[in-house]
Amino acid sequence: MELTEDIIRLQREVEAFARERLGGSGVERDREGVFWRDGWTACGEAGILGIPVPTACGGRGAGLLATIVAMETLGRNVDDLGLLFALNAHLWAGVIPIVRFGSETQRRRWLPTLLDGRSVAGHGATEPDAGSDVFSMTTSARRDGEDWILDGTKSFVANGPVADVLIVYATTDPALGEAGIASFLVPRETPGLSCSPPLDKAGLRSAPSGTVSMEGCRIPADGLLAKPGDGAACFNCSMEWERGAILAMHVGRMEKQLDDAIRFARERRQFGRPIGAFQSVANRIVDMKIRIETSRPLVHRIGRLKDEGRQAMMEAAIAKLHVSEAAVQSSLDAVQIMGSRGYLREGLVERDLRDALGARIYSGTNEMQRVLVARLLGLPSSLPARGPGDRPA
Repeated sequence: MELTEDIIRLQREVEAFARERLGGSGVERDREGVFWRDGWTACGEAGILGIPVPTACGGRGAGLLATIVAMETLGRNVDDLGLLFALNAHLWAGVIPIVRFGSETQRRRWLPTLLDGRSVAGHGATEPDAGSDVFSMTTSARRDGEDWILDGTKSFVANGPVADVLIVYATTDPALGEAGIASFLVPRETPGLSCSPPLDKAGLRSAPSGTVSMEGCRIPADGLLAKPGDGAACFNCSMEWERGAILAMHVGRMEKQLDDAIRFARERRQFGRPIGAFQSVANRIVDMKIRIETSRPLVHRIGRLKDEGRQAMMEAAIAKLHVSEAAVQSSLDAVQIMGSRGYLREGLVERDLRDALGARIYSGTNEMQRVLVARLLGLPSSLPARGPGDRPA
């Protein structure tokens, strides 16, 4: 299905912005694991963070498909995928829950700075013993008068070390399981809240993740985002949007890899001919092209469904599974085509591989996506009837 003129104009706008403001390889940021604050601010100033947010909430109201196309464009033109991962974590696990579950007061307080790049949102769901089985979390929320008291530890908190506000999920009663889950808006300066330094990850190193601890964190009544019983719906909503959109950057990245591989295969000569003349190299490049053409429709379909107000849980799981595996395999092919050049850290190909590996884990491991699809197809499951998911990247 063709893109609308409005989305095509946005695509061109984002491409021009990326080339003008987000250039450079970011090799040092990747090596040192440094968050690109200037790049983040530039994205806010350019309106990137407001693309999917309704105009009534201060955003651009362009919808999910437009955002997916924008993220795909950024993935093709920006070498710092860590920054793009941080943008996606901020949008889908931070901004969208506030838009869809927040009160008018909460939206007025948080959305202006979250959309213009002055603030960063983080997401606390995964725990040391609650990853794929996220709703077995032990972080507790208890009432104390009108306030809530949070105690517990969250692991692999995306954007945690730089977040100004965290969306934290907690159980109000472990015996209720999923029905006891609530979500809270927890400002960075909340007494009792602490975050570790950034974790030393293999990939997406400029997207800081950390461990967040809460000891007696007092949250006023207006900090309750999704009341007990609605927290699971809040979490699943963010995952449905995220699984579709966050992989779009990898579709764009696969396009960049394909262009680079074709250029290299034409210019690199061995045995008196370009290496692209050898079938083993040409076949890898053809397979890279096929992965792009099968991945893009899956991701775009999620955007169209959500923009129509329809469910896309199965479609999001299928897209997440397929695109993440495709990104890893295409990165492996790119390394193999470029040989020793692809293995050097000074280049971008080996970083693409490290970044792609995380895609099989974050937003729910690929094993759990298969479980989810099987359940939605009506197959019997050995797991409890609750939404699987984790965010360990």
